[in-house]
Amino acid sequence: MRAHQIMTRSVISVTPDTSIVEAANIMLKRHVSGLTVVDDRGKLVGVVSEGDFIRRSEIGTGRKRGRWLRFILGPGTSASDFVHEHGRKVAEVMTTSLVTITEDTALAEIVELMERNNVKRLPVVRGDKVVGIVSRANLLQAVAGLAREVPDPTADDDHIRSRIIDAMEKNDWCPFGLNVIVRDGIVHLSGVITEERSRQAAVVAAENVEGVKKVHDHLCWVDTMSGVYLNSPEDDELAKAS
Repeated sequence: MRAHQIMTRSVISVTPDTSIVEAANIMLKRHVSGLTVVDDRGKLVGVVSEGDFIRRSEIGTGRKRGRWLRFILGPGTSASDFVHEHGRKVAEVMTTSLVTITEDTALAEIVELMERNNVKRLPVVRGDKVVGIVSRANLLQAVAGLAREVPDPTADDDHIRSRIIDAMEKNDWCPFGLNVIVRDGIVHLSGVITEERSRQAAVVAAENVEGVKKVHDHLCWVDTMSGVYLNSPEDDELAKAS
């Protein structure tokens, strides 16, 4: 399998000038743990993630280095720490040493890159433009699909997947972080919904795509006020059965 067969196409991006507060609110609202950062031409210039918000002056978690360590590291490190902990723009906290993949990158290489660079997600680029993102969650969904001993995706499966995503992304009920895996016409939907009626709409949209034989619902429901997280009824039934 390759990146284009499991990646999330709907990538949420911010600019270097986006405020820290706005970026944090976008991540909370869209239930994602990272955002790509693009310039005014759409070129990928960085990534900002939950980890970039851990050391912040607002919550009193700035680094506290001893005098001897500060002497060894020098003033440059202290200056960088200060910018990261007090910066007001994404440009001041984002990671710029990027590891990217292409749509044809094999899953084995993706896993190796994640482990070697200790990252949880990899932007998928075409030239210098972001066309998708592969996260650990995408890999987990792929593993779950393979465990069902279904053949690898065919060219027809890829077309079905693209048509399902196109059919959903134009609607305001489209699940956040939508991911679609198709093998031999069997569809697995995953992502986050905040309204139960969106679940049925997503399943119906997939069922209406030519070539789809069956749709499995793995969409998780999240309450935006309390943060309560519930698995899909289908996944709950599978968990009980096992």
